[in-house]
Amino acid sequence: MSVVSKRILVTGGAGFLGSHLCERLLAAGHDVLCVDNYFTGRRSNLAHLIGNPRFEVMRHDVTFPLYVEVDEIYNLACPASPVHYQHDPVQTTKTSVHGAINMLGLAKRLRAKILQASTSEVYGDPAVHPQTEAYWGNVNPIGFRSCYDEGKRCAETLFFDYHRQHRLRIKVARIFNTYGPRMHPQDGRVVSNFIMQALSGAPITIYGDGSQTRSFCYVDDLVEGLIRLMESPDDVTGPVNIGNPVEMSIRDLAEAVIEMTGSRSTLVKAPLPADDPIQRRPDITLARSLLGWEPRVALRDGLERTIAYFAVLRKELEMAEGSPA
Repeated sequence: MSVVSKRILVTGGAGFLGSHLCERLLAAGHDVLCVDNYFTGRRSNLAHLIGNPRFEVMRHDVTFPLYVEVDEIYNLACPASPVHYQHDPVQTTKTSVHGAINMLGLAKRLRAKILQASTSEVYGDPAVHPQTEAYWGNVNPIGFRSCYDEGKRCAETLFFDYHRQHRLRIKVARIFNTYGPRMHPQDGRVVSNFIMQALSGAPITIYGDGSQTRSFCYVDDLVEGLIRLMESPDDVTGPVNIGNPVEMSIRDLAEAVIEMTGSRSTLVKAPLPADDPIQRRPDITLARSLLGWEPRVALRDGLERTIAYFAVLRKELEMAEGSPA
């Protein structure tokens, strides 16, 4: 069965998730327009796609209107790690809110289907475990993480109001912790942090006592979930949790990275950041029933691929730093 080629816009397409999504959509035979302002996205993530006649890149900030012609929109634009989204919290909120308004306005004009990359952060520090889509969350509206948490919550509100008021075809995915090649080496996330520290033999920093838990989904699985949600029937709007239901402690993750890299790194403790969730695990019952989706890549297999990527990246960085000015 042949795939009908579509013209698809991916905002934040030069980022970690966005670049993998662009790659998958191109492989499926679609035309892809990647839009990014390169605040956290990197051109190197797209280098292997440049030259593909079906691929186009545009530098643009989604807080400003965009006028293009497309069939579908994946709205991934927004810094997603605390280091980056807290760097300019006002701009982070603008990216989520103004960006959503602009992309929804574009979708309304084109009558295009649009997917919002929301986040498990809408659940805050959850009082319900695991988290189902029916849970409203426990979020601090005035904390250091609020620019991201509340920005994404407002974006979801806008998506559903456009759906109700304008009958727009929407999809909302709540993405849980995702890892894999092309993660930013300085994004402050635990997987990239731990791997970079372990490869250099530096002490590995864990916050609190390391007993807080997360659930880690490999990027290929995550992208598959987004595509299945976009291709689902119009009455499947979401929100749908996309993530790995296998939960582990941060300390266990650090010890696994040390073992797999053969590192001599030791663990050091630092104070737990404000509003950092104690536990996070998705209930993916809806994703299984509505999309036929669940993660396939085991954590150890995904970590092996991610460690290999960062090992090459670290060598490249060392060579660049050692080159003459």
